[in-house]
Amino acid sequence: MIWRYILGWFILLIAAMINGAARDALYKDRLGDLTAHQLSTVTGIILFGIIIRWMSRVWPIKSAKQAWTIGFIWLAMTVAFEFLFFHYVTGHPWSELLGNYNILEGRVWVAVLLWTLIAPYVFRRVQQRQERGTQ
Repeated sequence: MIWRYILGWFILLIAAMINGAARDALYKDRLGDLTAHQLSTVTGIILFGIIIRWMSRVWPIKSAKQAWTIGFIWLAMTVAFEFLFFHYVTGHPWSELLGNYNILEGRVWVAVLLWTLIAPYVFRRVQQRQERGTQ
């Protein structure tokens, strides 16, 4: 079952790329980099929520342990992808990549990572409540 969620992470990756492309193409120039980053963080969390909810309905999460395992795997894959791809493939310097984690500068990307970690557990709990409600 975990393999489905590992493959599902690639759906999240595609959604994140579309979200970033939309930010760059549609509103970054008008809003400025920081505000666009913040808005993109919110839209990314919403998109991830929709996708993760869908995945949890198609592939029900069996336990809290499985939910946390999925979350930690997704978190690790996301951070690894971000640093490896954006540094080695697109050439972004490490300082710029680490700058996305500077909350004191208004960079709120860490909220996406936190949501990626906890969302499987959140939707597992939603699933449990719905199951109890239908009994």
